Amino acid sequence: MGVSEGIEGKVRQDLASLGGYVPSKAPENVARELGLREEDIIKLDDNENPYGCSPRVQQALGNCTYLYTYPDAGQTELRRQLQEYIGVDASYIVADNGSDQLIDNVLRLFLEPGDELINAIPTFDIFRVRALVYGGKLVNVPRDEDFVIDAAAIKAAVNKNTKMIVLATPNNPTGTITHQPDILELADTGIPLLVDEAYVEFSGETVTKLVNQYKNMMVLRTFSKWAGLAGLRIGYGVFPPKIAEYLMKLKLPYNVSVAARVAVRETLKDTQNLMSKVKAIVAERERLFTELGKLDWLKPFPSQANFVFCHVLKGKASDIQQALHDRGILIRYFDLPLLQNSIRISVGKPEHTDALLKALREIGS
Repeated sequence: MGVSEGIEGKVRQDLASLGGYVPSKAPENVARELGLREEDIIKLDDNENPYGCSPRVQQALGNCTYLYTYPDAGQTELRRQLQEYIGVDASYIVADNGSDQLIDNVLRLFLEPGDELINAIPTFDIFRVRALVYGGKLVNVPRDEDFVIDAAAIKAAVNKNTKMIVLATPNNPTGTITHQPDILELADTGIPLLVDEAYVEFSGETVTKLVNQYKNMMVLRTFSKWAGLAGLRIGYGVFPPKIAEYLMKLKLPYNVSVAARVAVRETLKDTQNLMSKVKAIVAERERLFTELGKLDWLKPFPSQANFVFCHVLKGKASDIQQALHDRGILIRYFDLPLLQNSIRISVGKPEHTDALLKALREIGS
């Protein structure tokens, strides 16, 4: 037996066959493929902030003289800064290398093989992937035709094997919000409830400050979307203090880089400027939704995030995505259960919307 065969034989078979999360293409690779400049690529596939980060962040990173040091493993100053931003005591807060990593650590903390995790589908696919990694059993409760959760159906799915409920609001990829009464109805089950609020700055609805009233509620937030820091990977969560203690032990010691911490510090000094960009994105989202609705072969859904989800009524979503790709415009398409023949378009700047709409009219003509 060869060495490589021996190694492969030791791999967990459930992970060897696992369908992983599908990431987007890097714009530099698309530009190379199409023979374009990277700056000519219109990237509307990953829900990033097209205006980028605060100028203060770029300046501070250029002037940072202590990138050679490890960051504070206890996150003391970072947690204090987040406390001031969200109005929740630092003892409830844990930061990580993106909120994806927090999802991973929370599921690792709670799930044992065979434990059930209730998932309101369709939703953020990381929930599925990471639950399976830790041997969890998914209990999928479908949303309705408008992608609103069915709180009663979720509660009915709870049994003695239920270990967690996960919920994204606004939901990705549909942009649907779950209002506070439904969230609290799920929290009242007493089952650990993880609420992912990655797009909360675009919706304005949050349950962050209710964590101190519910011993089973956990809320995730991120700087990737509203603050333009996706490339620096900085997310955080609000947890019952004892759970926060466990997560501080479970995380890798230096999980949030010095650069990311500098970026958070400067971002929080420039929230007024950044929130003006958020307002611009929300306004452009509404324009995009309206204009997409004028195309008789698309059905856009109202969104409270920084993207618009559409069913494709005529033609194939994959063909539309490819046709846009060939023009240097990147979007996401889906052809999965409950997401058949659909696309998701991130909100760009007005000129990005104009280019997208022009291309869609050409494709649909």
